[in-house]
Amino acid sequence: MKNTRQRTIILKIINNGNEHLNAFEIYEKAKEVVSNISLGTVYRNLKYLVDNKKITTIYDGSEKLRYDKNIEHQHFICIKCHQIIDIYDLDFKKVDNYQNNIVMNYKIVLEGICEKCQKEE
Repeated sequence: MKNTRQRTIILKIINNGNEHLNAFEIYEKAKEVVSNISLGTVYRNLKYLVDNKKITTIYDGSEKLRYDKNIEHQHFICIKCHQIIDIYDLDFKKVDNYQNNIVMNYKIVLEGICEKCQKEE
């Protein structure tokens, strides 16, 4: 699949924002730039970008798939409102090998109640 204008726009939406958007939210933002883009085109390009490790996915705790930059970081997910917060300063030991198995990738997700939801209680 060649690099298309639609794919470039979708990648910019994900990489230039601090949100963790789902496919429909990405579609809505892409329509602002390419008015005739289809939701199917967005889904196909998201799959391509994930398969080619240009972006990554995360579930928000309510089983909604969201898309994120493919840079090294972890996430905090609120179990009440499902907000996803990026974590760049979590101190943990890198794992390259586990019981003689080569580790290629791993994800650490912290779950709890965000500051906003704590204040509402």
